[in-house]
Amino acid sequence: MIVTDPSAFASLLPACGRLAGLDVGTKTIGLALCDASWTIASPAETIRRAKFSVDRALLRDFCTAQLVKGLVIGLPLSLDGSDSPRTQSVRAFARNVEDLSMPILLWDERWSTQAVTRTLIAADASRARRAELVDKLAAAYILQGAIDALASAAA
Repeated sequence: MIVTDPSAFASLLPACGRLAGLDVGTKTIGLALCDASWTIASPAETIRRAKFSVDRALLRDFCTAQLVKGLVIGLPLSLDGSDSPRTQSVRAFARNVEDLSMPILLWDERWSTQAVTRTLIAADASRARRAELVDKLAAAYILQGAIDALASAAA
C-alpha cells in the first residue's frame, strides 16, 4: 500500500524493523537504511538505473538482504507543493514496486539533494566525490525526515 501520511504508514508496519529510503532519479537510485527502532538513517548504496526489471530486482535483493519492512520514497514536489512530470514518474515507480509486498511512504523531498550538496561542498568534497555520494546521502536525508515524523506521530 502506498501512503503519504506517516501515521498511516506506521500503522501498516510491524512494531519494529528496518526501513529503506529511496532517492529515485533518472540515472540512479540512492538507497539508505535505518535501524530497526527507527532512530537514525544511514546512506547505503547507489543503484545505477537500467531497465526497470533490473532496477526492481536489485531493490528486491537489497530489501531481502537487509530485512527491510517498509520503503520511504522521496517525492519531488514542485516548490509550491504541486506535482510535476518528475513527481509523476516517482509515483509510477512506487506503483511499480508496490508488489514487493511492503508499505510505501511517499515523502516530500524538496531540497534534499540541495541540502546534501551544500553539506558536501562545505566539507570541501570534490565534484567527483559529491557525484559519488549525493544520491545515497539524499536518500538518508529523506529517510531521516520520515523516521523523525514517525517518532513525533508515536509520541
